[in-house]
Amino acid sequence: MDREGRYTHIEDVLAELHQGQWFTFTDGNNRTYEDIIILDGSKTKPTEKSLTDALSKQQSDFDALDYARKRQAEYPDYGTQLNKIYDDGLTKWKSEMVDPIKAKYPKP
Repeated sequence: MDREGRYTHIEDVLAELHQGQWFTFTDGNNRTYEDIIILDGSKTKPTEKSLTDALSKQQSDFDALDYARKRQAEYPDYGTQLNKIYDDGLTKWKSEMVDPIKAKYPKP
């Protein structure tokens, strides 16, 4: 997983399937599907397709919300926004603080 929370490897999917150390890899540097070892006998090895499909879905879902992460980073803090609402009202707050950022990063 990268620093923003986007999955980068099937290991990220495996880690989300069950709690605890239930799997490992025979080659820690390679970490391919073939190298997965299940440590917990009550768990079964997922199919390679299920892991790659889950990885692709998480990446796609994460990428689809990129606009929201960019908006969040640019919105002023809550205190500043509340002061704006108190001083100038909701209409001005929306037109001056919210709408420009939404226009800059539109929802796909």
